[in-house]
Amino acid sequence: MGVWNSTTSLDAYRASLSGVVPLKPEVERELALRWRAGDQRAGDKLIAASLPFVITIANEYRRWGIPLEDLIQQGNIGLLKGAMRFEPERACRLVTYAVYWIRAEIREYVVRGYRVVRVGGSKSERRALRAYRKTRENDPDKLAALSGMSRENVMRLLPLIERRDQSLDAAEGDESPALDRLRDPGPSPEELVSAHLEERNTKQRIDAAMGFLNDRERWIVEQRMLTEDGCTLESLGHKLGISKERVRQIEARAFEKLRGALVDYAA
Repeated sequence: MGVWNSTTSLDAYRASLSGVVPLKPEVERELALRWRAGDQRAGDKLIAASLPFVITIANEYRRWGIPLEDLIQQGNIGLLKGAMRFEPERACRLVTYAVYWIRAEIREYVVRGYRVVRVGGSKSERRALRAYRKTRENDPDKLAALSGMSRENVMRLLPLIERRDQSLDAAEGDESPALDRLRDPGPSPEELVSAHLEERNTKQRIDAAMGFLNDRERWIVEQRMLTEDGCTLESLGHKLGISKERVRQIEARAFEKLRGALVDYAA
């Protein structure tokens, strides 16, 4: 969890995590128990496996103008706090448990470091502020013409001008805090991690089931189902020197084996 001084170093940090993959539940639990018993190297491995998850969360808060490297740094602190409180005996993964601490640390940093009073730092921003106070004009094109700012910059500035004195943690009625409402509307990090784990588990189940097939059955299934175009029964028959109907029979038998293996694996 170092400190970055440039975009290049941030890119290097991201590259250093490119090979990190989520830990299997049993491995994660073992590392957590070893760390609790005093094995610092186990703790380092446990935390390192979750660092890419922190970057995903930090990206949600970039629109507040805080450097991404600062958000990641704070998120890593939150991850460490969550990991230190993590109880491996519970049926919960570390990233699921630590996400609260990661978000809390980033939110606190954003609220502490972001000040709406920074608006008005440039001449064009000050002109926009004066124009808005006099006219209450909230049409981006008209305010851009009055201030000399680009429409894009006005679009970023308007929410701050219109709600200048609102706390980032304030909520109105049934609404969530303003900071939360400006998050990325895409899948949450928890959903992304869950999808990744499900995809990985599915692949593991299929790979295990494929082990029950003989060489010819496996080859036919791969050519039929696991290639981009998918070969026809007739073309496979030509390659194997057998009839199209025989290929179909072998394929049907292979699928029956796969179904049985997958059912046993799930059980």
